[in-house]
Amino acid sequence: MDIVTLAQATESTVRGYGAIGYGLAAIGPGIGIGILVGKTVEGMARQPEMAGTLRTTMFLGIAFTEALALIGIVAGFLF
Repeated sequence: MDIVTLAQATESTVRGYGAIGYGLAAIGPGIGIGILVGKTVEGMARQPEMAGTLRTTMFLGIAFTEALALIGIVAGFLF
């Protein structure tokens, strides 16, 4: 096996591990959004008059949590 073939095999292996790593890293934001939405619905059920405020806060939390997932995928492309 020559050096070029070995380098190509190593690169494809590293890319495969990167995809697995990002898949595992996406579990965190997924769990976070699930908890966030669940607690918001619970809060709306307890105090319906606060539904608008809770919904706004929920969307901000979702945006920040999704930013973590996007940073993870960008880091996967860079490294």
